[in-house]
Amino acid sequence: MSRPRPRPSALLVSFGALRRYDPDVTAAAEERHGLPPGTVRAIALEWPRLQALITGRVTRAEWLTGVAEALADRVGGLNDARSLVVEWDSYRGAVDHTLLSFVRETRQSGVPVALVANAADDLELDLTQFGLTEDFDAVVNSAVLGAYSPSKEFLHAACAAVATPPDRCLLLDEEDRHVRGARVAGLSAFRYSGPDDFGYLRAALAPAPAS
Repeated sequence: MSRPRPRPSALLVSFGALRRYDPDVTAAAEERHGLPPGTVRAIALEWPRLQALITGRVTRAEWLTGVAEALADRVGGLNDARSLVVEWDSYRGAVDHTLLSFVRETRQSGVPVALVANAADDLELDLTQFGLTEDFDAVVNSAVLGAYSPSKEFLHAACAAVATPPDRCLLLDEEDRHVRGARVAGLSAFRYSGPDDFGYLRAALAPAPAS
């Protein structure tokens, strides 16, 4: 008979769940260059290019240069492509403040919280811009670690960052693939879809009742 899983005592929050993007913000710049909305993002997130970025093999600046070079023939040359990419990258998204409030509430209750991110070398700049530098007990950045979520190496490093065994950590992520990967790595995991999830999450993170 298998042992029941212990209650989570630490929370890992994906930066992808905490930060939201509005595609309409960048669509206008793409349309001015004669491109369908989403074109720059699609090129920027092509896996070989993205993997190099989030494992720290290239800097954000080098990644953006590669994106511009891939776009050059579509927008009339490299200079126009660079201008487009700079404008596209200047939009850094917005914080989901309802989730941020939940993170702060969770920490205040005594549960450690780590921010986990498949990110570039300059993640700290984003955290400063969004005013998030004091909101987490640890920040685990794939570009620093050299491994990315949902690999076991990355997720176990995130658990270690909050000094909690994997079977006592709960990952909150917006992607099904990451949720499945976390469960394979021995964590609890939940796909975040909005504030309606907070009731379940509060119950999951609540201390076990005294026997």
